[in-house]
Amino acid sequence: MKQTISILSILSLLLLGAFSIAADSVRAGQPAPDFELADQDGQVHSIEDYRGKWVALYFYPKDDTPGCTTEACEFRDNIFAFRSANCEVLGVSLDSEESHKAFAEKHGLPFPLLADSSGIAADAYGVKSERFGMTLAKRQTFLIDPEGNIAKHYEKVDPDTHSAEILNDLSNLQLE
Repeated sequence: MKQTISILSILSLLLLGAFSIAADSVRAGQPAPDFELADQDGQVHSIEDYRGKWVALYFYPKDDTPGCTTEACEFRDNIFAFRSANCEVLGVSLDSEESHKAFAEKHGLPFPLLADSSGIAADAYGVKSERFGMTLAKRQTFLIDPEGNIAKHYEKVDPDTHSAEILNDLSNLQLE
């Protein structure tokens, strides 16, 4: 019984920690936090570089894992629809530039994967997480409007359908 109480106590603390992180995250209507991060080719990107365009800024836990690969390939498969909608896709994880390069080449990803090795961007967007003894980015996306503001924050992401979901929302937001 004592073990059960200890495990329940630990789970409660973990859940409370997750809620406090979510409470500090960036919300729709706020300016998108800026950053300077290198992509898989060493080119440095900033949110300011994309003024005048929509940006689908998606955070993901780890290169070349099943869910992250599915999500990245869905963005890849819809890249022409994103470009037609004046929207750039940027993937971000805490993996290195070298890891991103191998991941992008293996799956033919035609968009930048930004290396947030220090976790600065993940912190700024409230998606940095400790899981299984590792620091990772949560799988969340921020749709940023051409003025640099968060238009939509996706906290729950299904890797199989997320790209299409963003395109649908982008279409509706562009009509407003």
